[in-house]
Amino acid sequence: MSRLVKISDLFNIRYGNSLELISLTQCKSSDKNSVPFVSRTEKNNGVSAYVEKEPYIETNPAHSLSVAVGGSVLSTFYQLFSFYTGFHVLVLTPKKETSETEMLFYAKCINANKYKYNYGRQANKTLRNIFVPDSMPKRLSNHFFAYYKKVLNDISKESLIDRKIELEVEKWKHFIIGELFDLKKANPVHAVSLEDIENGSMPYITRTNFNNGAEKFITDNNQFDENLNQKNCISIGGESSAAFYQFQKFIAGNNITLLYNKNLNRYNTLFLNTILTKNLQKKFNYGRGATKKRLGELKIKLPAKDNRPDWNFMENHIKSLPYSSNL
Repeated sequence: MSRLVKISDLFNIRYGNSLELISLTQCKSSDKNSVPFVSRTEKNNGVSAYVEKEPYIETNPAHSLSVAVGGSVLSTFYQLFSFYTGFHVLVLTPKKETSETEMLFYAKCINANKYKYNYGRQANKTLRNIFVPDSMPKRLSNHFFAYYKKVLNDISKESLIDRKIELEVEKWKHFIIGELFDLKKANPVHAVSLEDIENGSMPYITRTNFNNGAEKFITDNNQFDENLNQKNCISIGGESSAAFYQFQKFIAGNNITLLYNKNLNRYNTLFLNTILTKNLQKKFNYGRGATKKRLGELKIKLPAKDNRPDWNFMENHIKSLPYSSNL
């Protein structure tokens, strides 16, 4: 049985680079000398941008953990590649040989302590004293290994369309959301109503930014038929500023707006939701929520054909990308 030890017993802990993104040159992740810039965000594995490698700035080592000790406190991620960091990000390197699976395990252990902190209580001095298991349980290790081996074997880099499709953004046109979609407010189901419902396969969509908007999955026992929302739509949380495609029937929490259009599918919505989310993050926040009325008035720029959104182009562009055969 594992015993509890301090994080500092297992990892060397030091501050990252404490760089300002504005002082670096941003680039594409595919560029030859690109370096991930890890900040205090809790999204995208902590990576907020990619920047050009600076000859006189040493990168933080690959196979380490990045931990935000300010901002989204204790957001912890395994970094497979060398990286730069912004302010208030600690870098944890293992003191002994540690597998990728074990690193992911410890990232989860540290994340589990997030409830102790907030924007007013940071973890600069206390991180090293957080207790974690001294080793990963063998049963869990075997389960992870079998799972990731299967996942990696099943993933194909192949695209569904074997040609490159240029975006040509200068040819896109502006469209008003309220004219493109039938907007509906989801019938809310309070989380308290779900406490005694068994886990299942029907999504409960809330204002979270993660997991396609699903906070949990419940058994469909017909108890919430009056609150059931139809599939093939985009869900947007009032404060989350993120758009997700819902491909199956679902129930939802408070302040969820649904966008319906008969042309939507799992491919063109990946394209569309990226643009929607970027626009939502610019326009809305917790002080100014994305209400149904405000969403209906929002303008977004999309590929167009005959002055209408070019749904086929959006779909084919996604299908032309590497790994699209796994969608």
